[in-house]
Amino acid sequence: MDSRRFCAYLYTSMAICLMLSWSSPQVLGGDIIHHDDVAPKRPGCDNNFVLVKVLTWVNGVEDIEYVGVGARFGPTLESKEKHANMTKIIIADPPDCCDMPTNKLKGEALLVHRGNCSFTTKSSMAERAGASAVLIINYQTELFKMVCEANETGVNIKIPAVMLPQDAGASLENLIANSTVSVQLYSPRRPLVDVAEVFLWLMAVGTILCASYWSAHSAREAAIEQDKLLKDGSNNHVQIQGVGSSGIVEINTISAVLFVVIASCFLIMLYKLMSYWFIEVLVVLFCIGGIEGLQTCSVALLSCFRWFARAGHSFLELPLFGAVSYLTLAVSPFCIAFAVVWAIFRTVSFAWIGQDILGIALIITVLQIVHIPNLKVGTVLLSCAFLYDIFWVFVSKWWFHESVMIVVARGDRSGEDGIPMLLKIPRMFDPWGGYSIIGFGDIILPGLVVVFSLRYDWLAKKSFKEGYFLWAMVAYGLGLLITYVALNLMDGHGQPALLYIVPFTLGTFLTIGKQRGDLKRLWTRGEPERPCPHIQLQHFQ
Repeated sequence: MDSRRFCAYLYTSMAICLMLSWSSPQVLGGDIIHHDDVAPKRPGCDNNFVLVKVLTWVNGVEDIEYVGVGARFGPTLESKEKHANMTKIIIADPPDCCDMPTNKLKGEALLVHRGNCSFTTKSSMAERAGASAVLIINYQTELFKMVCEANETGVNIKIPAVMLPQDAGASLENLIANSTVSVQLYSPRRPLVDVAEVFLWLMAVGTILCASYWSAHSAREAAIEQDKLLKDGSNNHVQIQGVGSSGIVEINTISAVLFVVIASCFLIMLYKLMSYWFIEVLVVLFCIGGIEGLQTCSVALLSCFRWFARAGHSFLELPLFGAVSYLTLAVSPFCIAFAVVWAIFRTVSFAWIGQDILGIALIITVLQIVHIPNLKVGTVLLSCAFLYDIFWVFVSKWWFHESVMIVVARGDRSGEDGIPMLLKIPRMFDPWGGYSIIGFGDIILPGLVVVFSLRYDWLAKKSFKEGYFLWAMVAYGLGLLITYVALNLMDGHGQPALLYIVPFTLGTFLTIGKQRGDLKRLWTRGEPERPCPHIQLQHFQ
């Protein structure tokens, strides 16, 4: 019906416009390792900026854990907590440590304030006084990268220096004033592969797999119905894709290009307007799309059972919505309640489960409703998305001094853990916590081509081995797997998934189509040659 087609187009536009880098782990303070080419490097001052855990012990009892950032200078910190020394910490006198401290130190860590002299001066003074480490309190809640001065040469500081945010420093000062406080400084590494990445890969591949079989089944049923009508000599014209009646939306070449242009404009708007209230608007939009997706998938699944089949095929005419099945009316309140409960409790630790359920249902529904008519449109769409992903992850840093897509994906400046248009799973064995995430666009866009391949195979009556779906599905899985490899090689920095997925998926499809001689038909018609029963009937008469 018309309302369903409008909603499908709206939700698809929203999903593609919010196409985000899929695997940018979110941890307090950012990535573990920061490769900074702007801050100068020289001998003795060439460390990468690494996040540091500051574990505190108050009167011998483990207490709060803070997160700081290591300096460009000084030694490398231990990566394991069990190897890190527990050291008593005291407040420097003078507090800025720009002069020799009056404290009598025997290997304690020194807590100092930022300002009045360079970071290397503070660290040198603390080292000369006998400190084993220096923790510098920033005068802002953000972390600051500590570098050497431009005129400093031959820096040889042998104690670690760690920057703490203002609130963490104030908390430590209060603890030290009333208790004996010790600290452990260490910088744990992320595991090479986290179980969350495996499950996220299975979720993405499984979502496309389910959507492909649902779409191919619907296309085959529509083709069978068309053949029956033509054999009966009916004058009714029924399109295989059922655009008018079944709510299918076909993307053409122009709309494929426009999607990427609109997506860029929308991404800029998200970047500039990112705030708490804007996230609230996105949550509402996501809930509307999730309700529609969950409702559509639930009705289709329940209709497979004979107990619900009759309710699924009995319709009631409603204003604005048109014909709505009784099963849809029965399922809708539960879908609405599910989305509302998720929206209310979306900040709790297990809310990612509800977000993933709503997201997967929405993606499957979009892939069921939105079709590419041929491989030409699919190539244009994925090629534009390929350039889009690379530009907004990498090239945008030159203009905005940060990756626009990564910032939006994380929800920086919004006060929340990223926007809701993502599938996410908490990193289970990562000492830094955070999430592995994948944007809807990284599933929907290549998914359109994979779904198209299975529709073609079923209409052409190709076997599993002779068809294109198996190869397209394997290519998508490998492309996503390579994305994980690149992510881990880049120390957890977000990667544009389509940079790897598009060449694998599209390249495999085009190559095999060319080898089998089907490329021209796939490129233009997008469907196999089928005998027309109506023409055959006229021929025999």
